[in-house]
Amino acid sequence: MQRVRVIADFQFGRGVGEGLFPQDCEFILSRTGRIRQVLWQGTRLATLRASDGRLTLGMAGAIRLHHILPPPAYRVSILSEVAEFILKGKNTFCKHVVSADQGIRSGDEVLVITGDDELLATGMAVLSGPEILVFNYGVAVKVRQGRSAYDAGKYQPQEDEADDEAAGDAGRAD
Repeated sequence: MQRVRVIADFQFGRGVGEGLFPQDCEFILSRTGRIRQVLWQGTRLATLRASDGRLTLGMAGAIRLHHILPPPAYRVSILSEVAEFILKGKNTFCKHVVSADQGIRSGDEVLVITGDDELLATGMAVLSGPEILVFNYGVAVKVRQGRSAYDAGKYQPQEDEADDEAAGDAGRAD
């Protein structure tokens, strides 16, 4: 628990880790014993990226982060005309961005919002905050998950899903 909270504090700012990860979180570990995913009440809050040790947010984690961080922190605001596409998980383009946090760096996890601070999606910033506002073309945020798919239950684990190696090998002919 302490490890993921420290990573969240480093990535999003002091004090975020405690608010993002409640005490009763569960962890999915890799075969080597490293943390891979953080779950809360059966829903994925975040995944720990093996390549750089940073967190990628699930929609449940993005919702919690949205409530913790005051605007405009880690937010990219878009035109209301494209909100329905972003809700479905489509990428956010620079020409549709109205405002962006000046502290966003390329590769940061960000929240894509409307002008009314309604959370639409979560993803990775392709450009820094100032660059997003200067460019009129290209992808600003690679959206990982849109809110409509989350609300529909698409990303919820099914009861019969398991990461059981033996179950996967049962149907294999050697």
